Parts: sequence; structure tokens; C-alpha cells
Amino acid sequence: MDNGTQRSARDWAPRSIGLLLGTFALATAFIAAYVGALHHPTPRDLPIGVASGDQRARATLDAVRGQTNILKPIEYDDPSAAEHGLLSRAVYAVLSTGPDNGLLLTVASASGPSATSAIKEVLGTAATRTGTPLQIVDEVPVTSTDPRGVVPFYLNVGYVLGGYLASTVLGISAGTTPRTVRRAGLRIAALAVYSVLLGISGAVVVGPVLDIWHHDVPTIAAIGALAVFAAALTASAIQGWLGIAGTALVILLLVVLGNPGSGGIYAPEFLPWLLRGMHRWNVPGLANDLTKAAVYFDWRSAGWPAFALAIWAVLGGLGLVSASLVRGRRAAASGPATTRSGPAPGRHGG
Repeated sequence: MDNGTQRSARDWAPRSIGLLLGTFALATAFIAAYVGALHHPTPRDLPIGVASGDQRARATLDAVRGQTNILKPIEYDDPSAAEHGLLSRAVYAVLSTGPDNGLLLTVASASGPSATSAIKEVLGTAATRTGTPLQIVDEVPVTSTDPRGVVPFYLNVGYVLGGYLASTVLGISAGTTPRTVRRAGLRIAALAVYSVLLGISGAVVVGPVLDIWHHDVPTIAAIGALAVFAAALTASAIQGWLGIAGTALVILLLVVLGNPGSGGIYAPEFLPWLLRGMHRWNVPGLANDLTKAAVYFDWRSAGWPAFALAIWAVLGGLGLVSASLVRGRRAAASGPATTRSGPAPGRHGG
């Protein structure tokens, strides 16, 4: 082996070993997150509304609460406030006094079929035990073409995946850090066009192609474009500052923790405590919540997820531009880093 080959091996080996170790750690985290979160989903503190003056319903929930922690009663001033809580996705169900000295359980299965099923099972068992009639009404059911309510989750997994993959591809082909603000702006514009196209594509798939939400194609396309754009710019900012190695952090945030923590497969109350509130701030969870709010709940509870996704997109854009101003200029001043075939993958580029 000549000296040149030895030097090449010495340069190549540490980087390759480091990348393999990083991949090993990421794959292990993936296994731990998915298996740990989803292997034995156990509901805890599922919020269920009740009017404060409804003594029969309150007494039932107090008795159930004394035997299990599956349900968490949320008191409202009156029945109309409790119904508003149901339709704004603050609670999964509302218990009230029903006909024939029984109980009426009003659920919104579109919020989370797993959650409403658990609530119906617990209260159904309690009603049978006491001989109390229980009537169940689904106020906001899932569509018959999505009986398990998983379409919002898988749709937005595709959107988020497409977003960070687009950022990664541009980082590999043109450099992770744009060397000028103009080039950063061009990259943001390219990702914006890509986001709109992918948003439309996903909406067409779940609409006319699969006939799931064919009447909501423009709505789904707009939500999809926002989700893709937020994921793409978040990934671009991280990669702009950390280089191609930042992709590992992107995958950790958006996939390893983001997907199980989105509340899309199981309601957040079924997840370990570390992941339970994650859907309120991570991109997959926000996109999942926004889709449900728009399709099933007439945009109720859509304010926060729409605002938060927009914040992710804005922060991502600012992060990419600032990376260009700092790291891009520094790389431009030091001269181009090239290989025989052009700019080296993962290096600063255009």
C-alpha cells in the first residue's frame, strides 16, 4: 500500500466510523422510541367533560375515578360549555344525565378513536355493573373510509418525510449552507414551490384517488403545503448550521420522537409521559392536529397548530439565512472546497 493510499485510508476511516456510530445510535433510538411508546399503550387521564350541576353524571365519574385513573373528569359550568369543550377537542367525550334515569355519553371519535373506545369501555362496564342505562352518541364520527382514524397521521408522516428529504437532497447536491443570502432565498423559494406541489399531491391521493376526503382537497393541500414547508425549513436550518450531520438531529426530532409523539397512532394519553405533550409542539403532531381540526371540527382548535407550524417555518427560514450569513460567508472567504467531481457532499455550497 503506497503512502497516498495509506493517507486516504487514515482520512476516510475516522469519518466513516463516526458516521456508522451515529447511524447505530439513531437506529437504536428509533427502536427504543417506537417499541417503548407503542408496545403496550395504556390510557391515563383521558379528559371527559361533565356539567358541574349534573349530579348523576358527576357521581358516576367520581365512582369510576376512584377505581381507575383512565378517565379524568373536566367540569364545565353548563351543558353547552361541555359541548363546546367536546367540539373544540378539549375533551374526548361528555357524560350527562340521559333518558329513563340513565346516562348519555356523547363522544367525538374523530378526536381519537382509541381514546373514545377506552372511555366507552370503562363507562359501559360501570353502567352494566350498576344496572344504569347508558346511551352513546358519536357527535363527530370518523369517516367510514378511515374507521381507525389513522389517515391524518400517515398523510402527515408523508408530508414531513417529503419536507426533510427535500432539504437533505438540496444539501447534498448544492451544499448544506448557501454562501449568500440570495442563494438562501432561492432555496427557500424552491422549497416553497416543492411544498405546494407535494401538498396538492397528497391531497389528491387521499381525495380523488382513494376517495377518503374528496370534498376537502383544497383544505388538505393547504395544510400539507404548510407541514412540508415547516419540516423542510426546519431541516434546512439545522443542516445549514451543522452540515449534513445535522440530518441525524432532524431525523431524531421529526421521525424518531416526532412520529410516536404526534398522537396520531394512539392518543397522547396512551403514550409514556415523555411523549404525551409532544404533539403540541412537534411538526408531525401539529400537522396531525391541524388536519383533524379542519376536516372534522370546522377549524375549531386549529389556531394553535396552524400558528405553531407557521412559527416553525419562519424560524427555519431565519435559521437558514443566518447560517448563510455566518457559515456561508466564512466558507466563501476561505475558498471553494472541491473534489474531482465538484463540490464535496455536505460541504458549504450554493
